[in-house]
Amino acid sequence: MSDQPRRPRRPGKPYRRPRKDPVRILAFEALRAVDERDAYANLVLPPLLRKAREKGDLDARDAALATELVYGTLRRQGTYDAIVAACVDRPLREVDPPVLDVLNLGAHQLLGTRIPSHAAVSATVELARVVLGDGRAKFVNAVLRKVARDDFDGWLAKVAPPYDDDPEDHLAVVHAHPRWVVSALWDSLGGGRAGIEELLRADNERPEVTLVARPGRATTEELLGVRAAVPGRWSPYAVRLAEGGEPGAVPAVQEGRAGVQDEGSQLVALALARAPLDGPDRFWLDGCAGPGGKAALLGALAAERGAVLLASEKQPHRAGLVAQALAGNPGPYQVVAADGTRPAWRPGSFDRVLVDVPCTGLGALRRRPEARWRRRPEDLDSFAPLQRGLLRTALESVRVGGVVGYATCSPHLAETRAVVADVLKQHPEADLLDARPLLPGVPDLGEGPDVQLWPHLHGTDAMYLALIRRTG
Repeated sequence: MSDQPRRPRRPGKPYRRPRKDPVRILAFEALRAVDERDAYANLVLPPLLRKAREKGDLDARDAALATELVYGTLRRQGTYDAIVAACVDRPLREVDPPVLDVLNLGAHQLLGTRIPSHAAVSATVELARVVLGDGRAKFVNAVLRKVARDDFDGWLAKVAPPYDDDPEDHLAVVHAHPRWVVSALWDSLGGGRAGIEELLRADNERPEVTLVARPGRATTEELLGVRAAVPGRWSPYAVRLAEGGEPGAVPAVQEGRAGVQDEGSQLVALALARAPLDGPDRFWLDGCAGPGGKAALLGALAAERGAVLLASEKQPHRAGLVAQALAGNPGPYQVVAADGTRPAWRPGSFDRVLVDVPCTGLGALRRRPEARWRRRPEDLDSFAPLQRGLLRTALESVRVGGVVGYATCSPHLAETRAVVADVLKQHPEADLLDARPLLPGVPDLGEGPDVQLWPHLHGTDAMYLALIRRTG
């Protein structure tokens, strides 16, 4: 026992250890991983939830709340930044990122959920005490009490410029998209205010989980036996889990006979498979196959016709994911780790070729809300040479009379029509096909001949597809 005199206790309230809230601590950890490591929430969150459930820290209801806190905060980050900025006495760039994450997490609870204001403030301040310390927790408390003085619509009236003064900036603040993204989406969509607002609202909604029954391995009837499962809207192989749920618990998904795949992605593969050919239909190529969703569907469709699929992916670890997705395919296939711009095959080897090229991902903001804050306009310049190179190689890889599908998960005109137009100028021996008749029953496909899908019109990611036939 030490003989040192004890330090006298300060008068006032006794020290109280902060209460650890596993839900909010997990949400904070996910937000920090997204910010510090450029991670994606849909990759970071599942293992965190799984670990917490295994430890007994979270039940299903807690996991749902943690998921809502993470995705809700990320979707509305720009709007919450503007609101928090109005409540602090310094430029937002001078607020430490972990503190700003806690403040935005609190702002979402106050303005974007049904959590009572006093509970939202109290729980967030407790979180701040745990992860930031008592001093910063006092700052968090002061700021959130200011945020709590108004509701979401009231704050928008204060921090968003009037629409008539600056339409794009107004929409950017109200719907939590960077201004340049609003401008790009509006250019691609066309039309007036109503359409772009519907699109931006759709980007901020939680997407349904969509499954694909891989032909010859599973059926939609089997998947419809899952709780709350309903048929897809457009793809004959799609089943939607209307109330969410864990797709990994579905036996057909566990066994690889079905997978998780957005319906827009399914439609791209189906349109290519349905495109009319001049000549035989024996060899198919997926030139950008990772992580394997489209390759698995194409492989199954090819097997039904006795065709062979070659799935190529540059990154070896992603090629491994493609191999996993194709394992058990009913027909012959091969997976190679190869650079699609330096093909490991002879020119003119294939009857059908798909290149779903790397892009900014602006068409999947419902699933990856953080991408809108991470991407910059200059990213378009870095993707442009690769996108054009992959399409050129695809046209060289298909035989005369064969068809190439050029796809992106971005509606940005610089990644869609501009790429196709530039490459076709260099390849006069290729012609665009009208893709719209190959998606029967799908409305609002525009003037063609290419197809742009939209979250607010089709309930899919904003997938783009151009079909090109090599004529000489």
